[in-house]
Order: sequence, then structure tokens, then C-alpha cells
Amino acid sequence: METHIRNSFDKQGLMATLSARIDSIDPGRVVISAPIVPQTSQQHGFAHAGLTFALGDSAAGYSALTTMAEGSDVLTAEMKINLIAPADGTRLVATGEVIKPGRRLVITRANVETEYADGRRKLVAVLQGTMVPV
Repeated sequence: METHIRNSFDKQGLMATLSARIDSIDPGRVVISAPIVPQTSQQHGFAHAGLTFALGDSAAGYSALTTMAEGSDVLTAEMKINLIAPADGTRLVATGEVIKPGRRLVITRANVETEYADGRRKLVAVLQGTMVPV
């Protein structure tokens, strides 16, 4: 499954554009991160919410894929985001987790943290969504 997820991730043009990478893959849990750079910031210099959402959505989706049958793929059916704090660090880290696996629907969440140069982290967003196998 890990090879399938990494191959799928490598096909995502947006993740490549954002310089995102998969940090870890475990059953029901995937961590994806990306640097906060001027090209992904908003007018105040914080990471843009679009970056936050993209990382959280991908981490949640791939966490769902870890619970699906071999050969499956995944699509997001719906995703909600709560932006909690400005992402003012050097990197965003999204941890996607499965809340409830299922054959037709997989309920997921993702916590997105900003990471500072000294390694400290702060929660900046919480996402919850529904994934479907394809």
C-alpha cells in the first residue's frame, strides 16, 4: 500500500508545485508537509489557507486509502476546515487520520500544524471529511 500511495502522490501536480512530501505512512495515518514560502503565502506573510487545505485534504485522503482494498483509489466527497491560527512558521505539517473506516465511506480528519525553525509546532487548522473509494 505504501508504494501505491507514494506513486499516487508523485502524480499530483499541485503537491509537486507546493514542494510537499510524504513524511510517514501508517495504517489509518499519513503525514504530509510542505515549506511555507513567499509563493504559498497570503498578503500578511502567513501560509495561505489554500496551502493548509491542500495538505490537510491530501493527508486525510491518503490516510483513508490505507484502509481500502488493494488496487483502490480515493476521492474526497466533502471536507470542512476550521482555521484556528495564522500559519506563521517555516513549514506546515498535516497529519491525516481515519476516524471511521467503511466500504463506501471513510470518515477522516486532519490536523495541520505550523512548524517553527526551532522545531516547535502550533495547531493552525482542523479538517474533517468524507472519502470514497474509486
